[in-house]
Amino acid sequence: MVAMTSSEAVMQVFRGAAPFIKPDSKYSLGSFINYKKKSGENVGRLFKCSSMYRQFPAIPTIRFENFRSKRFESSSCKCQNAESVSGFTTENENGTWFVDNAKEFNTIQGQSPNLFGSEDVHKIKKENESSLSDGIEQEAWDLLRESIVTYCGSPIGTIAANDPTSSSVLNYDQVFIRDFIPSGIAFLLNEEYDIVRNFILHTLQLQSWEKTMDCHSPGQGLMPASFKVRTVPLEGDDTATEEVLDPDFGEAAIGRVAPVDSGLWWIILLRAYGKSSGDMSLVERIDVQTGIKMILKLCLADGFDMFPTLLVADGPCMIDRRMGIHGHPLEIQALFYSALMCAREMLAPEDGSADLIRALNNRLVALSFHIREYYWVDLKKLNEIYRYKTEEYSYDAVNKFNIYPDQIPPWLVEWMPNKGGYLIGNLQPAHMDFRFFSLGNFWSVVSSLVTVDQSNAILDLIDAKWADLVADMPFKICYPALEGQEWQIITGSDPKNTPWSYHNGGSWPTLLWQLTVACIKMDRPEIAARAVKIAEGRLAQDKWPEYYDTKWGRFIGKQSRLFQTWTIAGYLVSKLLLANPEKAKILMTDEDSEIVNAFSCMITSNPRKKRGPKNSQKTYIV
Repeated sequence: MVAMTSSEAVMQVFRGAAPFIKPDSKYSLGSFINYKKKSGENVGRLFKCSSMYRQFPAIPTIRFENFRSKRFESSSCKCQNAESVSGFTTENENGTWFVDNAKEFNTIQGQSPNLFGSEDVHKIKKENESSLSDGIEQEAWDLLRESIVTYCGSPIGTIAANDPTSSSVLNYDQVFIRDFIPSGIAFLLNEEYDIVRNFILHTLQLQSWEKTMDCHSPGQGLMPASFKVRTVPLEGDDTATEEVLDPDFGEAAIGRVAPVDSGLWWIILLRAYGKSSGDMSLVERIDVQTGIKMILKLCLADGFDMFPTLLVADGPCMIDRRMGIHGHPLEIQALFYSALMCAREMLAPEDGSADLIRALNNRLVALSFHIREYYWVDLKKLNEIYRYKTEEYSYDAVNKFNIYPDQIPPWLVEWMPNKGGYLIGNLQPAHMDFRFFSLGNFWSVVSSLVTVDQSNAILDLIDAKWADLVADMPFKICYPALEGQEWQIITGSDPKNTPWSYHNGGSWPTLLWQLTVACIKMDRPEIAARAVKIAEGRLAQDKWPEYYDTKWGRFIGKQSRLFQTWTIAGYLVSKLLLANPEKAKILMTDEDSEIVNAFSCMITSNPRKKRGPKNSQKTYIV
């Protein structure tokens, strides 16, 4: 009887008794772009599909003044039927898999001898894991392609989420610049360049170009947070339709916050496209060069701020709700530095760019020094802050920002490991935000904003605090969560940002790809591989959620969208890069020798040397 049971069990395993079933899904892209014009809707500011955009390759031969005067011509392509835009569907495909190990076989067989040796069991298990992983990857590619949005027949981006279970789409049916970045990287790694090129060019045309004094209008050079493809009736002809691009600069966003990170991500993606495709002609175009310069001028503009960091309001980046990150949040500084490095590499050397490049170089030196010196915290630095003197008035003050030692939170004293460190979330006069923000730390490593030693220390901290930062689903967007009265005051009692949910300590699988690039750069891919394996065990089963809740990331977020595109794309980018680490170079920037020399001069100079503003020859504040 025992032998018969064992035989039946083995046969069931080999017949594939546990099928891997993809979620039942069939979606049509047309539902996202087929809209009727509402009465009273103002489409005057919408960007219409025009025949001139099919002549993009010829633009570099045209004078910029002529290009600008023609960029808003109303010659539109006549899309006779919005329904004709082809959708993307996927059929269910069942692949069989089974999971087995020696312990399970012994349990089935009782006292009978093992049918397989330990090496055979290990080999079978490895093959099954590989087969399962391949099935999840294929599903991810299918879902990513279903999220593609077309504009006049050409792919232009991916929508934020394709969740058929949600009755309220809000703005998740739009193409977000920051959300498209992992999608774009995935397509680049798969050598699908057209969609990325189209995205870069069309978002460039949505960039705010006009100077304005209107407080409700976007500043010159600002990139939109998102855009939507609308199909509207053609004026004067009810039987024909046309497609228009409707940008959102934050006017309709929750909280009405303008996106600071959109332009920075756009520059980073532009460089990645050039390095991946080899098509440098796109970067050299007059309109693209002008777009880069406008973003830089907006970010490098003089203001009331005395620091080399970029001053922003609350919610201008991935954390787009009130979370107390106003001022100089790390995420923006890391993206700012990366965009400056990428832009310097791409800017054409010409007389008109000389002043801009000079300002860019000055800012790079000052910003790198500022972040490395004042944002860095480890056990040694924490002890220095603990012994700070306050109310120092002088040019050679040690506690330059008048930080009070009592600001060190009790959780950090116990949490900081002996080996490892990280960049704090924010620094302002008399205020240090000691929370660990993942994206800012990851991208500081990728962009070489921090030193090699600091980069390794960040990964050491992640390894040491794995249970807190990764747990059952990578990766915590920030740690720790705001709780109690602190949560009430800082978030305004935001019901979506309750402790360990959403941006308040929630787990975001899309962060996997930034972690992977950072780990590959420091030649420690095993850390990323470990995180990807954890995520892989749940993402497809949970239908690719936007984020996870609870301290351990065990629950799907209470308001999490399913089939979130950047969750899907982030997983794909991680898998593609771990399989081919060399390709991660399209996203990395190496530390510049000039910055290293300037930084060394700052460190070796006497910090106690008294100097006044008139005697200082430096164009940056340290």
